[in-house]
Amino acid sequence: MTTTAAPPGVTGQNVVPVRHPGRWVGGVVVLVLLALLLYKLATLSTIHYPSITKYLFQRSIVQGVVTTVELAVVSQLIGVALGTLLATMRLLHNPVLSAVSWAYIFFFRGTPLIVQILFWYNGLLELLPRAITLGVPGLTLYDGLTSDLLSLFLAAVLALALNEAAYMAEIVRAGILSVDSGQTEAAEALGMTPGKVLRRIVLPQAMRVIIPPTGNEFISMLKNTSLVVVIGQTELLGRTQAIYSQSSEVFELLVMASLWYLALTSVAYVGQYYLERRFARGSFRDLPPTPLQRLRGMRPAGRRAAQPALTDGSSR
Repeated sequence: MTTTAAPPGVTGQNVVPVRHPGRWVGGVVVLVLLALLLYKLATLSTIHYPSITKYLFQRSIVQGVVTTVELAVVSQLIGVALGTLLATMRLLHNPVLSAVSWAYIFFFRGTPLIVQILFWYNGLLELLPRAITLGVPGLTLYDGLTSDLLSLFLAAVLALALNEAAYMAEIVRAGILSVDSGQTEAAEALGMTPGKVLRRIVLPQAMRVIIPPTGNEFISMLKNTSLVVVIGQTELLGRTQAIYSQSSEVFELLVMASLWYLALTSVAYVGQYYLERRFARGSFRDLPPTPLQRLRGMRPAGRRAAQPALTDGSSR
């Protein structure tokens, strides 16, 4: 029986650590279920695994991945900008602007995203005039039918961005409220305008709170782009469906699409990690090491000893 050293003040007794058999049983059950699932997937004769790698880098699929990234990035940027504006309006001591911001957030957070996508695709032409002219005095950029100007990509970006703005407004508002009010009062006492206080004092400190949920929102945006397939936009899932509707390799192609989504979200995870780390510099005296720094710290002692040691007053 394994014993440990007795704590101070306790003599002549063996201290036995608390056992947790339930944890071991639960771990064994999970491993058995996972092994059964992997065995079932490996022995299914109906799945042709080489087809996954066959279509992984097909030109049509890669074009769909590029469209997915474009949709996510453009929609997220618009959503962040509009969400910041809505959050500012919500916090103003103006009942009209505050009410408009609240109503916007209430509507877009309370309706399903897929309904919004269908609404903007089918209803946008009903809201706009049949013909439209865009330009500046002396220069006409577009003069023609509205239906020719509104593409599937534009309708998808509009729906995704407007929906995202509602969530970003609450995230930014929470970040702004997390900054101590004394910071604003001190800046105003120095003669700063409200806009300058927001840009120079409040938002830089609020970013530490804003960045983590914003990164999660972008990861969700990458996956939500698959919903625009309902209006015919050929992003990653749309092109995947177009292929398996002809080849009948549904499972294999869906696995392939899942691998692409996992790759995209993994890149977003890394970016979010280092962005959070950058904005956390003012909150921690010593930041924890990054995974790359941990790997460097695990090098053999002989290799580290071979490097010249730095003495006091030395420079690199």
